[in-house]
Amino acid sequence: MRFDFPNGFRWGAATAAHQVEGNNVASDFWLLEHAPGTLFAEPSGDACDQLHRYRDDVALLARLGFGSYRLSIEWARIEPEEGCFSRAALEHYRRVLACCHEHGVAPCVTFHHFTSPRWVTADGGWESERTASRFARYCERAVAHLGDLVSIACTINEANLPASLALTGTVPREGAKRRLPFVAEAARRCGSDLERFSPFLLSDPFRTRDVMLLAHRQAREALKSGRGDFPVGVTLAMQDLVAVPGGEVKRDEARRESFDPFLDAAAEGDDFVGVQTYSRTRFGPAGALPPEPGVPVLALGYEYWPQALEGTLRYAARAGVPLYVTENGIGTDDDAQRIAYYREALSALVRCLQDGVDVRGYWAWSLLDNYEWLHGYRPRFGLVAVDRETQARTPKPSAALLGRVARENAFDPDAFG
Repeated sequence: MRFDFPNGFRWGAATAAHQVEGNNVASDFWLLEHAPGTLFAEPSGDACDQLHRYRDDVALLARLGFGSYRLSIEWARIEPEEGCFSRAALEHYRRVLACCHEHGVAPCVTFHHFTSPRWVTADGGWESERTASRFARYCERAVAHLGDLVSIACTINEANLPASLALTGTVPREGAKRRLPFVAEAARRCGSDLERFSPFLLSDPFRTRDVMLLAHRQAREALKSGRGDFPVGVTLAMQDLVAVPGGEVKRDEARRESFDPFLDAAAEGDDFVGVQTYSRTRFGPAGALPPEPGVPVLALGYEYWPQALEGTLRYAARAGVPLYVTENGIGTDDDAQRIAYYREALSALVRCLQDGVDVRGYWAWSLLDNYEWLHGYRPRFGLVAVDRETQARTPKPSAALLGRVARENAFDPDAFG
């Protein structure tokens, strides 16, 4: 039953800057978290204080056995006002990346992970084509300072997510911002009218998809022409879309509108596609269906369905470029359930590799129990627990098991857990 992964297969864990660094005060999400009547369960605050504790976290990741760390750099720290680039912030991220290399950890760097500077969001955000060129300019400046230390680059995290949420009925197709009073208050606080204030997940989902696709293409060229030599790609939110009888048309529409534009762009010039999978969505004749009776439902409302990774990898392979699993995991307080989830997900990954799907790496989400956006600190995705009072880190049994797989570059489901 043991499967040996190809030489050079990358194993790691992932985080995002806003979710772990703390006090990202120049970002749009910080503003939204603190607006009266916000839908966020709590503000991010100090998060996991990784802004100051990154050395310990990188060392811990390396001790666990992982050879790569997927992290993001924060646009709002690097360019807090338009055209004002912070050398101090760039130097901070240079120290973070250098620390990774000191520990034998290859940094996989994401240049945008949901959060944007307030000034970007106040001036049209991801509904405006200006944002695409501004994002490419930020990438150009960042890679000039950091590129020699980057091992892998992801332009935008889950660039298809707004469209995906609209197609599965999670957010309105026409966008939600005008319906939410706290968004209007956030717009007022940063000197914008509501029509121009466009945060990532509360804007027109299909307009956002198109602008993010443009931004990805422009950023890809900026990164490839800058300092360093590393593969560049985009990461996609990819639930396994499954049709019950009569649901094929709706399922195919969701794939066509959410996945295909980015997979087609990848085929034109990306070095890889990052696949990020947590569960599945079923479609009937009228559209997305609720969880199937009898299937366990997790705290965030979706099914416990670790085998979803197989379907998404097989579908993403149509791009014809290498694939990385840049996020995969489960939010649960039960680490035995987390271990079972990873056992099934890695088994799905093995089946894909055995059938010739070109997958070259796997990053668990997440290294740490961190800030999960609207849900605050309640969902726990981490391989490592974080005490909210002391910031003490405590690896869970799942961390040791995945770390052993990473060290051995081999997986035996009978020995996992």
